[in-house]
Amino acid sequence: MNPLRKLLNQVLHVLAGGSFLAMTALTCWQVLTRYVLKNPSSWSEELVSYLFAWMALLGASLVAGERGHMNIPLLMDRMGPAARKSLAVFSEIVACLFAGIILVFGGIQITSLAMGQMTSSLGIAIGIFYIVLPLSGILNIIYTILNIVEILTGKISLDPVNETIQNAQKIGKEA
Repeated sequence: MNPLRKLLNQVLHVLAGGSFLAMTALTCWQVLTRYVLKNPSSWSEELVSYLFAWMALLGASLVAGERGHMNIPLLMDRMGPAARKSLAVFSEIVACLFAGIILVFGGIQITSLAMGQMTSSLGIAIGIFYIVLPLSGILNIIYTILNIVEILTGKISLDPVNETIQNAQKIGKEA
């Protein structure tokens, strides 16, 4: 595995997992303050919603790195190896363009606009929480470039039978 990919995967697992753990703890805090202490915590509910967005977008970057995004295997399985490779590269280019235009460019625009607005309970600029949009876009671009290089060099198998075997072996190693 590419050392850059391995590092990004580890960092994203920690960030997405950390967001999930923080969301769980904050949700338990909300339940405690609302039903036991009879004094609901408003800031924790707001923070959980922002952490959910961070977790989802960072998780989506992990999915892009694993090439787990939407595809149509029925079409790919009927193609020859050269056509499979071309279509795989094309789909990565489309994902890269989406990440660059929507997540990076659009994310920078919305983040800069939201820097002047404050959250209602936390008193923090909303743009701080929106930084995950361009960050996720940059990560997706890095992953799609790595995917394209590995598709072209044959490190990523596009053979449906071999890919299933490789995925099963990968899951076995991770367990």
